[in-house]
Amino acid sequence: MVQGPIIVHMIEPIGLTHRPGCLAWRSKIRAKGMPDHSDGSAEQKPLETLGNLHHARKKTTTETKKPAMLVETSDLPWEVRAERKRNGLLAKIPEEWRLRPIVLSDSLREHRDITGRVIHSYLERREIDIITKDSIALVDAIRTGDLTAVQVTTAFCKTAAVAHQMSNCLHEFFPDEALERAKQLDEIYEAHKKAGTLDKLGALHGLPVSLKDQFHVKGVDTTMGYVGWIGSNLGITDWSQRHKIESQIAKDLQSQGAVLYCKTSVPQTLMLGETINNIFGHTINPRNQKLSCGGSSGGEGALIALGGSCLGIGTDIGGSVRIPAAFCGIFGLKPTPGRLPYRDAANTSPGQTTYASTVGILSSSLSGVTLGLRATLAASPWLNDPTVVPIPFREDVYSSFSSPTSRALKIGVLISDGVVEPHPPVRRAVELLSNSITQAGHRIVPWVPPNHGINVQQEIHSPILFSDGGADVKSHTAFSGEPIIAPLQETFRPREATGLLEFQTLTLKAIKFQEDYADYWNNSTGLKSEEDKDADGQTVDAFIMPVAPHAAVIPGKYFYVGYTGVINLLNYSAVTIPVTEADKEVDKPDKKYVPRDGLDKANWEAYDAEVYDGAPVGVQIVGRKFEEEKVLAIAEVLANVLGKYKVFLAGASGTL
Repeated sequence: MVQGPIIVHMIEPIGLTHRPGCLAWRSKIRAKGMPDHSDGSAEQKPLETLGNLHHARKKTTTETKKPAMLVETSDLPWEVRAERKRNGLLAKIPEEWRLRPIVLSDSLREHRDITGRVIHSYLERREIDIITKDSIALVDAIRTGDLTAVQVTTAFCKTAAVAHQMSNCLHEFFPDEALERAKQLDEIYEAHKKAGTLDKLGALHGLPVSLKDQFHVKGVDTTMGYVGWIGSNLGITDWSQRHKIESQIAKDLQSQGAVLYCKTSVPQTLMLGETINNIFGHTINPRNQKLSCGGSSGGEGALIALGGSCLGIGTDIGGSVRIPAAFCGIFGLKPTPGRLPYRDAANTSPGQTTYASTVGILSSSLSGVTLGLRATLAASPWLNDPTVVPIPFREDVYSSFSSPTSRALKIGVLISDGVVEPHPPVRRAVELLSNSITQAGHRIVPWVPPNHGINVQQEIHSPILFSDGGADVKSHTAFSGEPIIAPLQETFRPREATGLLEFQTLTLKAIKFQEDYADYWNNSTGLKSEEDKDADGQTVDAFIMPVAPHAAVIPGKYFYVGYTGVINLLNYSAVTIPVTEADKEVDKPDKKYVPRDGLDKANWEAYDAEVYDGAPVGVQIVGRKFEEEKVLAIAEVLANVLGKYKVFLAGASGTL
């Protein structure tokens, strides 16, 4: 999830000494006269709360319903509770995996990009060999006996521990439970090997999978970035569910042999294109520490970029899978809502299902994303989650579009949506991918769908997402008294909830937008490029467009989420792939360009070629509703032709 476009706040990046949990932070707490229980002291007890405001107590003439006990209470200030949580996570990291503060400080100060060789300097050669393999290679190595689940899990647990100390990317870490699970899986493997039934192993047997901190795992908190839910699971309706509830996606992954070992950071409320909360502070972008890792699945993006995971599960209602994938230089899939199970997962405003959040997949490889989709669907999630459509993985569709002998693809190209102009690195990325498509013999056509000249995000999508007037969010912050984080204070200022008739009007506008878009796509047989004399009569297979009007963004400069939000409004399937990096020598600002209005002007003036230098730039490949297999296959084709085109360019110019 991401914030609406009305937010124009500046955020100063938190440096190493300003992150919650450091000595400087503790000093501020003590200076306020607050007790410092960083050693984990001070007992907590269940609180009889008013619950969520959207589940307010129903009054009758004779009685008032007793509120449910959902969270723990404490006499401690929220700042201290947050510090205890941070220290508790660090305490779960084995001593031999902890980084000395001076060494950590030097690494973060000396390197803008802390991925690759920087984080590898804290790992053993054997561990590096494991974490640099993609998901498919790891599953195959475990299945052939070249690696054990314990070896793979140990490598990823250690890397995740180091990654968190460098970037603040975790909310929960449970390596002991993960290693016990891996040991059991190795025993299962040996039994199947002896019986000659290795084909019966799950599709993810022995593979560690990370989860965004919306998904419940037994015995583990789900705070979703709220201090008040420390010690509990956001979204439970009864105290007896605390630490016993498990999300359907977690069950399905484990049924396929996955090892769960951590949960990753999110922004408070989920409604932000960056990852900041009052418990752990900022999660940095490991590819460029001056920039944001994106949100709301930002912890997943950062962890995977650092090699602490090769396959992770996130969610997306406005770009929350695609944005971190693009900003961190990895791959991501946003399916149509209802393709993957959301049952028993925490969420913001869960009753808003007109344009629902969707479970998505992030990975270090495109094949890893496909593996994640295959494995989850193999568990038949529709049997337990009634919101999931009963569509197994369609191998025939995937093969028909990924085969080298398939017909030439027809790809639409959208560079600008007419509302906010992309920065030079983004425009170059779309053009680079477009050129690679034509170089490989496929066809591109301009994609100019209806109504992209209006701010769909501000006029339709955001009003629907924020229709409860902030009631859900405020109910969660009320548990602890913590404030709304600075970049969201305007979004969640006091306002009335949207009335039913007004909400229905918004819904009808959204449906009309979808209908116009469908008509445009259906008539794409008539679309042709400038070079073509006549249209070919072929319908566009997919279209490519920016993920954001900028590369991985400068903190506080994310003004417009329309490039991702419009795809949520359409309920389309989309895959994000990394295309290039910003280059200060190439991506010069166009001094002749005159911004359209306030949003466009704010975005355009925020471009700083020096700061953005080296920032990842991703592009999204978009298909229609429930076309996940098709869009994944097309993404594989385009990623391959992009790689070949880059080699061609490097050979032609002597450099890339």
